[in-house]
Formats: sequence, structure tokens, C-alpha cells
Amino acid sequence: MQDKALAMLGLAAKANQVKSGEFSTEKAVKTGVARLVIVAQDASDNTKKSFTNMCDFYKCELLIYGTKEELGKAIGKEFRASVAVLDENFATAIVKKAALV
Repeated sequence: MQDKALAMLGLAAKANQVKSGEFSTEKAVKTGVARLVIVAQDASDNTKKSFTNMCDFYKCELLIYGTKEELGKAIGKEFRASVAVLDENFATAIVKKAALV
């Protein structure tokens, strides 16, 4: 079965509304352009804790979802532990679809 949340992430990537990788994701959160941060379930505890704290501080939604391989594949790249979604509508759709899984 196709994962609809990851499919929506792929559409966001095609629309150029995604930043991926730890540094780009962190920059997107700190500059206020990120609407949603997705961290892979198999990311290190340190990475999860870092993004959890950062998203709390900067009031950005956080979703722990998928694996590094799945996140990377969804956006057409290699493994990605973290992804920032920049568009509000894509972010809302991804959260809704992830909740259905």
C-alpha cells in the first residue's frame, strides 16, 4: 500500500517546498520558514531531541514519521533524517495523512 503522507511529501518536494538534511532543516526552522519538520523514527536520539527542543522553542510543528530511507526516497534523495516542509497547505495535508496510518 502506498503511504499517502510520504506521497504528499513527494509532491511538496516537486513543488520546491521542502528543505532536507540536518543543517537546511535547522536553518528553515530558525528563520521561521518551516511549517512542519519531519524526523525519521530511526534517527538518532540526539537528533530527535535536538529537533523536538528546537520546534518547541520556535513554535514549529514536529512529526516523527517514517524511516530515513523512506523520507529520502519520498523526496528523491538519499537517506534523510530530517525534512522541513515550507508550505502550510502541504504541512497540514501531511499531518492529516500521517494520522490516518
